Amino acid sequence: MKEPFVSIHKSVYVIKEWQDRSPGLVAGFTTKEGGMSGAVFKSLNMGFHVGDCVEHVCENRQLLSKTLDFPVSSWVGAVQTHEDRIVTVGEKDKGKGALDYQTSFEATDGFFTDEKGILLTLCYADCVPLYFFSNKFNRIGTAHAGWKGTVSGIGLKMVKKWEEEGIPLQEIEVVIGPSICGDCYIVDDYVIDKARQWEESNNALFYAPVDGRKSNYHLSLQQLNKLILMKAGIPQENIQMTHYCTSCHSEFFSHRRDLGKTGRMMGFIGWKEK
Repeated sequence: MKEPFVSIHKSVYVIKEWQDRSPGLVAGFTTKEGGMSGAVFKSLNMGFHVGDCVEHVCENRQLLSKTLDFPVSSWVGAVQTHEDRIVTVGEKDKGKGALDYQTSFEATDGFFTDEKGILLTLCYADCVPLYFFSNKFNRIGTAHAGWKGTVSGIGLKMVKKWEEEGIPLQEIEVVIGPSICGDCYIVDDYVIDKARQWEESNNALFYAPVDGRKSNYHLSLQQLNKLILMKAGIPQENIQMTHYCTSCHSEFFSHRRDLGKTGRMMGFIGWKEK
């Protein structure tokens, strides 16, 4: 499958095929390169909550705003809690969580909107960014799917919300973004037991035992999210998945690789007003 993410700048990958098809759409993922932060946050840390200097985070967000030509005053952000709460965003919400953490949406791991001039943003450092797009119905969305959000079915929940509001499943497209791969992500029985609820006899492709390590497994959250999206009714041909791993590729922050002392990338999607 063709890689959906294309580098346009040392700091940014975009979902080029979506952007080419829908004028004004901006959708992508940042790297850790080209920012103002130092130490373990070097250099384009986008997260307020990790202990970095707030002024540096704001400067990094302003740099991204210029790169995307999307004013930071039109962004929305969240206090992410690895759960499955999804919020509909509108004009009145512009700026919430954009340049401070205090005004962010509380306990939120997914956004969607039908309105232009709003950039939906969420932060990552190994968890799975999910991007949702219906060109025909002018709707975009995004979700943060760590292992807890994934096994809770946040991707399925987003799809069902859209379907309930009149968007046919065949008109929903999804891209699964840069996140830790199955080779790098090792979990225990507790996590795998939660993930097995999605397993069927012919699709146990999202986990495998670690050689020589009892009760340890390689878990591909990317593959598991794809399976869940297909269970939600999204046609397989409407789902694209990246080859980029945040742990394997040094241009990204990785919570697992960096032992918890690291910055955050940002996943984003929005339509420009002009």
